[in-house]
Amino acid sequence: MDWKLELVFVPVSDVDRAKDFYVNKVGFTADFDERPGPGIRFVQLTPPGSACSICIGEGLTDAPAGTAPNMQIVVSDIQAAHAQLKTNGVDVSDIDVQAWGHFVTFADPDGNKWALQYIPGREQA
Repeated sequence: MDWKLELVFVPVSDVDRAKDFYVNKVGFTADFDERPGPGIRFVQLTPPGSACSICIGEGLTDAPAGTAPNMQIVVSDIQAAHAQLKTNGVDVSDIDVQAWGHFVTFADPDGNKWALQYIPGREQA
């Protein structure tokens, strides 16, 4: 039996601002933005090529905005990912080259922390 992680909740203070950041600056796809009931807004966003999405919204979690744990996305080209974020106005770190991977870090407008990782020697699909 497979267990697949497909949705991670990210607490934000301003849903429209966060959606704009993730879609227009980071490059996620906006899959769903609905209000299924009073006081609830469900926005699902997916990184390109990922089987796991994030969810932001209203009435979904009681976690304070900006308290998502450090999240990590693996990319096939860290230089291209870094350039895309920088070009789109994201405050992104320099590329940190380590023996176990090359990393770029950034945060969303609420301070939720992200890392992009390139894993040398890993065959890319």
